[in-house]
Amino acid sequence: MIRYLLTKILEALIAVWGVLTIVFFVTRIIGDPAALLLPLGASAEQIDALNAQLGLDRPLIEQYITYIGQVFQGDFGQSFQFGRPAMQVVLERMPATLELSTAAIILGTLIGAVAGSIAALKKGTMAELIVMIFALLGQATPVFWLGIMLILFFAVDLGWVPTGGYGTISHLILPAVTLAVFVCSSIARLLRSNLLDVLKEDYVRTARAKGLMPRTIFIWHVGRNALIPVVTMIGIITGELLGGSVVTETVFAWPGVGRLIIQAIEAKDFPVIQAGVALIAFIFVLINLAIDLLYGLLDPRIRERR
Repeated sequence: MIRYLLTKILEALIAVWGVLTIVFFVTRIIGDPAALLLPLGASAEQIDALNAQLGLDRPLIEQYITYIGQVFQGDFGQSFQFGRPAMQVVLERMPATLELSTAAIILGTLIGAVAGSIAALKKGTMAELIVMIFALLGQATPVFWLGIMLILFFAVDLGWVPTGGYGTISHLILPAVTLAVFVCSSIARLLRSNLLDVLKEDYVRTARAKGLMPRTIFIWHVGRNALIPVVTMIGIITGELLGGSVVTETVFAWPGVGRLIIQAIEAKDFPVIQAGVALIAFIFVLINLAIDLLYGLLDPRIRERR
């Protein structure tokens, strides 16, 4: 188990390094930040001087080596926009992103688990059909369109909640629901499929033959085994929400890391872009590592193979 854990940690570090490398070279493609930081009409000499000050006049490979060395020391450089450490700027926005992602995961998981269970237990009925239709629509609906529709109906027409912003529960409702729709739909479909497969297993039929209560069979024999792929799905979705909440944060003016990265891209603020993506990548691999280890607790057979 220790060897397996060390292997996974090494894989996680390699994944983070790969992301850092890709982001470094991609940010160099989006243009010269000095032209944006200086006033309009700045001379070529002024632009060259600022590039030299920012270290952007050096060969690309030299910049990369310096960048990787600083990253391993926890230094992502100074933000071009804010004049402060880039990681500090990103960390200030992370609580808002975590709050939104956590709310969406909890809401979507609870509703999705109930809906998926109903669809499996009521197979062939109208209840299953309704759940599956809503699940398909939830996965197919673009996040930005759903967010705008929710704003127009609940915020503009009814005035029940704010159109955007941050600070209170009312500000959290619409963006959390927007993200939770995809979470709920994905979990409902996957859990239904898993439950139907597990219900066909021999040990479930044996439990029924022994006269166990249906609730006991469902909780201890069916639900536990059907949850293993769902745990994987939750881990993947959590990573997607952390990195993919850019659209939702922009639509609802939510001051999270996703919106900050978009603003940094527009301003060509390389250090903030790199720090934001690096932090999200690090959290993502940590979540997947934790879920991978959780498999052993849910299924002893997996633990024994390791």
